[in-house]
Amino acid sequence: MQSANPFRLACFRAVIMLLLAGPTMGMAPSNSDPYLVVLGIAQDGGFPQLGTPPGDAWKGEARRLVSCLGLVDPASGERWLFDATPDIAEQVQRLDLLAPRAPGAPVVNGILLTHAHIGHYTGLMALGREALGARDIPVHVMPRMQAFLAGNGPWSQLVELNNIRLLPLEANTPVQLNPRLSVIPLQVPHRDEYSETIGFLIAGPGARALYLPDIDKWERWDEAGTRLEEVLAGVDMAWIDGTFMQDGEIPGRAMAEIPHPFMVETMARIEARAPDLRERIQFIHLNRTNPALLRDALGPGNASPDELERRGFKVAREGDIWSLGNR
Repeated sequence: MQSANPFRLACFRAVIMLLLAGPTMGMAPSNSDPYLVVLGIAQDGGFPQLGTPPGDAWKGEARRLVSCLGLVDPASGERWLFDATPDIAEQVQRLDLLAPRAPGAPVVNGILLTHAHIGHYTGLMALGREALGARDIPVHVMPRMQAFLAGNGPWSQLVELNNIRLLPLEANTPVQLNPRLSVIPLQVPHRDEYSETIGFLIAGPGARALYLPDIDKWERWDEAGTRLEEVLAGVDMAWIDGTFMQDGEIPGRAMAEIPHPFMVETMARIEARAPDLRERIQFIHLNRTNPALLRDALGPGNASPDELERRGFKVAREGDIWSLGNR
């Protein structure tokens, strides 16, 4: 199984050629098979972020963009984003290099938002009058998210000026993006100050994937009647919340205030309940303190989460491609 290097500012085009030659995971998509591409792996603040001390983290090759997936259908030329992050301009540029859009085509054919935390929707600002001045970009949202955007500036201006068009989602109800791609929003427990929080089941002609960058402890999902293992059993690949490796990762802060499932908890749960499913998991949405992110960005000398690889788990990498064609 071939792994591609992350996108590097200094060698974008070389990396793109590698990606076009074959995927980084699973079977290579044919020229017409739709696929998902990882456009960012970091938590809402990205890496490095405000307050990161001077050093190697600020070198260009260490940069990691905020958690985001791109969805591409080469047959139709359509592209979608899962979440509109503060890094949306660079993420769309990566899509343009990987899957160039036709002259006159919109920057994306739609955006699917998971929730109203800053790393997941604030990129919408780049579509507004002071920036791109986009026209009628479909933005798929749950009811509270729709009310939040339509009822609060500056987001309401995007709606009023028709920069974006809000399309309602309903939990557990499929949405057909085009004749061969569909999504199902899954509502999950999280800190829902302004909107619901959802993940997405993404279905193509031959494979299914899960994108779930944010959730509270898995036990809360259990209480709501959904178990992680059951969802994993129904997909071929899953990008799931890997915000923190373990408790105590943020000195001086009570981590119970931000109750993401620790990666060590997720690994222990899967090993105990469904060990055969571990190969389907890619951790994403890694905080700047997570040693797995530090290792990916700065190299093994800076952090050593070797336990992940030993136990058969993986961290998502920017530029990874996953085919949704027949496997």
